[in-house]
Amino acid sequence: MPANPEIFLKPWARCVGSERVSTMLRTEYWERFRQVQNAIGFKYIRCHGLLCDELGLFRVDEWEGKKRPFLNFSYLDQVFDTMLEHGVRPFVELGFMPGALASGKQTVFWWKGNATPPADWDLWSELLRGLLSHWISRYGSEEVRKWPVEVWNEPNLEGFWEGASKENYFRLYESSVLAIKSVDPAIRVGGPATCGTSDDWVEDFLAFVRERGLALDFFSRHLYAGESPTKRTPELFYQGLCDPEKPIEELRSVRSRIDAAGFPGLELHITEFNTSYHPLCPVHDTPLNAAFLARLLSESGGLVETLSYWTFCDLFEEQDIPRSLFHGGFGLVAAHGIPKPSFHLFSFFSKLEGEVIHRGPNCVATRRPDGSLALAAWNPVLEAGARPPLRLELDLPWSGDRALVRRSRVHEDAGNPWGLWRTMGRPRFPDRSTVEFLKRAAVPAVEAAVLDGGGGELPLRLELARNEVTLVEILPFADESPGYLGLDDSLIDGYS
Repeated sequence: MPANPEIFLKPWARCVGSERVSTMLRTEYWERFRQVQNAIGFKYIRCHGLLCDELGLFRVDEWEGKKRPFLNFSYLDQVFDTMLEHGVRPFVELGFMPGALASGKQTVFWWKGNATPPADWDLWSELLRGLLSHWISRYGSEEVRKWPVEVWNEPNLEGFWEGASKENYFRLYESSVLAIKSVDPAIRVGGPATCGTSDDWVEDFLAFVRERGLALDFFSRHLYAGESPTKRTPELFYQGLCDPEKPIEELRSVRSRIDAAGFPGLELHITEFNTSYHPLCPVHDTPLNAAFLARLLSESGGLVETLSYWTFCDLFEEQDIPRSLFHGGFGLVAAHGIPKPSFHLFSFFSKLEGEVIHRGPNCVATRRPDGSLALAAWNPVLEAGARPPLRLELDLPWSGDRALVRRSRVHEDAGNPWGLWRTMGRPRFPDRSTVEFLKRAAVPAVEAAVLDGGGGELPLRLELARNEVTLVEILPFADESPGYLGLDDSLIDGYS
């Protein structure tokens, strides 16, 4: 092993996104989360709607001619208690504006998150001080200090922040960070949670923070790979994808811009990423979605501290209640707990550990602490029509003689319930037997082989089908056949 081996980092396993906070009060939410958590193991959840009226946190009572703010933690305590009971922490997002505190009527999403600044900035600060003080009282300072606090969501987009006003957002950040740090200076605060990298928010926000002498514990951004939309319908949003290397280039660009602005080494958290940025884009349900994102999972380590997939399941209502089983939702898991190909992408990558022994544009391989090898490979195909399989030839370091090679595969004809659903006529609300049939189609294909190693290398030859993501695990081969008394497969009709 090299003196300073490169260790495979997993920023994509740190956090995952979900629908708004209030959905955590539903049984289905935690059923789907447990399913994902058992396969992948995220550490944080990030979602919108923490301050929205449906949770009832901020109310203003009027009595005897006076107005009195009141913080009601009845629902929020249930949510955060349940979150911690499931072994996951909140990546806190401050938003949207409570109705009683909002300066305007602009809202976003089907559930109407208010996207305007506070009408009373002092009350905004009081709200945050009360919220953080309550959390510390309930969960303890040591725990709450582990919760990153992100100020707002995508303020550079007019739909999410009235007028996309930098001036108002900078004021929001300043008032927020001062209020939070007044409760506990060790609580980590960051922003600006913008979407897109072609704007000037990076430099302007960092200049504002520096000029005002404000705390900034991390910088947050979002990252999507969708190009201009090609077609919109009442139910679907079609969007092409960029080159798979472009998102990685964007991460490097943001990192260099932060460093150049005088904040070298500042933590960079991508608090949303996916292919398309729209929750009704059919690409999310396909094997292409998984194959496209694989390279980003492979190469994001060392560039970012967090790469948070948006989202873990299709319980998601930004564009109204979903109208069909598969509808282009962001989730790793569709309704009824049906895993999509991207679910298996994350599950496969979670098996990679230890030293990186090979990395290329279509493959990454690791040597795990126990000496076994784990390799992920992918073959995204963005063009229509037939295309020959991708062939990979690798000579991997191997100290033993024979090796057991286990392979799990997802592609157009394996682990693709969306493809089968499409063949079946796209039933919107399938009956139970159809759901169970689709679940059987959502399982990766598996195969095994024994290879001879020699001279310290193991030759591995792979063919990857269209939009395939594959996991290969290589372990020492232990043949227990001689231990079976009188073993003779030729006595089974049709075998030798």
